[in-house]
Amino acid sequence: MTSWAGRTAAEIAAAVREKRVTPREVVAEHLARIELLDARVGAFRTLRATAALAEADEVAARADLAELPLAGVPVAVKDNLAVRGESTRNGTAASPDTPADEDHVTVARLRAAGAVVVGLTNCPELCVFGTTEGVYGTARNPWDTTRTAGGSSGGSAAAVAAGMVPIALGNDGMGSLRIPAANCGLVGLKPGHGVAPAGIGHGDWFGMSENGPLATTVEDARLMFSVLAGTETATAGSAERAAKGVSVAATDAVRAGEPVTRTVAVSVRSPLMGVTVSRPYADAARAAGELLAGAGHRVRRADPPYPVWLGTTSLAHWTAGTAVDAEGLDPRRLARRTRVHAALGRRFVASVRGGVRREQLRERFEPFFAEHEVLLTPALARRGPAAAEWHRRGWLRNVLVNTNYSPLTPPWNLTGWPAMAVPFGTLASGVPGAVQLVGRPGSEAVLLELAGQLEELRPWTRTAPLEGAGEGS
Repeated sequence: MTSWAGRTAAEIAAAVREKRVTPREVVAEHLARIELLDARVGAFRTLRATAALAEADEVAARADLAELPLAGVPVAVKDNLAVRGESTRNGTAASPDTPADEDHVTVARLRAAGAVVVGLTNCPELCVFGTTEGVYGTARNPWDTTRTAGGSSGGSAAAVAAGMVPIALGNDGMGSLRIPAANCGLVGLKPGHGVAPAGIGHGDWFGMSENGPLATTVEDARLMFSVLAGTETATAGSAERAAKGVSVAATDAVRAGEPVTRTVAVSVRSPLMGVTVSRPYADAARAAGELLAGAGHRVRRADPPYPVWLGTTSLAHWTAGTAVDAEGLDPRRLARRTRVHAALGRRFVASVRGGVRREQLRERFEPFFAEHEVLLTPALARRGPAAAEWHRRGWLRNVLVNTNYSPLTPPWNLTGWPAMAVPFGTLASGVPGAVQLVGRPGSEAVLLELAGQLEELRPWTRTAPLEGAGEGS
């Protein structure tokens, strides 16, 4: 008997389109895997078992089944995006337990492409921190369940890394998609501003937050991104083109397999003063650069001109975004760390809204990216912290832990430029390592191209070998 849990989205969609398996069979297998594993992993806030099976049957009955890019593919959605008929809790008891009337536009696009939403995944309260825990549970790294999956898209990343779903929807305001992707050995793409629909919270953290895919392969990330961005029409031909690597960006179009030489800068310097990058992550970035150089790219060591004020600017935007999202919520139902974060941020809302510092940062980086097409860095500075009740700990302790392990992601939210996490190597603890690729506006296809080359040159194990997970891992 063929097992579909643990297969890629591209494999599943092709099999469903060709009627080698039904959407119900695929969804049922993944629901069974979730029931088996999620007590240990904590990926899901709520599971839509009955609804998902019914919706799988609806997909099977569609007249355009043979043309759906994500036909019958189970997908998980981060619990800060609306799913019709389900409440959106955003990791907090302060949110209303009211079913959404309509899907968020990204969810609607996934469903239109044939995907089936099996559940909503855990995130930290108001998606503030880089660890995922709170009143709805703790999302753990399936590679090492003593460690956090990361945040704030931690539940989505854990679900994919455990093979509970082949792809999941997350979002990224200061690294919230790339951080858990790096922790859990996944491909995670934060598109540039305006490429895929946002609509996250109350204003997308001043335009810094973007929705994007979490996947176990570059092929799946490219396919899901094409659906989210609306750059591929829902036809079998487009699904095949996306799976084979046709560009999904409006510019810098490339086709997989065509030799294109890129100019890549490798930097292992932390953007934040006083924060250092540990040797394993620095070594991974250097090794990835050597691989790309061996593949014919022009690779050299070069550090972006990070300004000394980057840390204070990041903190101002981070806290101000939370202050806006906390408006109208009962503060008594928020964790203390969230209340402190929002209170600090209220001082910065007016200044942050003008976007002056963000424009200054873009202007500062533009000459560097005119010389280098892509920046390659470590994805993290050190491994993720313990899977603990961080929401019960003090604000300063949370901020320091988050800053010390993930200083490399926030600059690219401030600029609004595309960035992605790519698995690379293995740490001494046995968990995956990761690097980050950053590009100019419109370079999503270039980042995916280089990520695909890294995947080919240094393949990774796609899902964590959880005991009792069965075949397909």
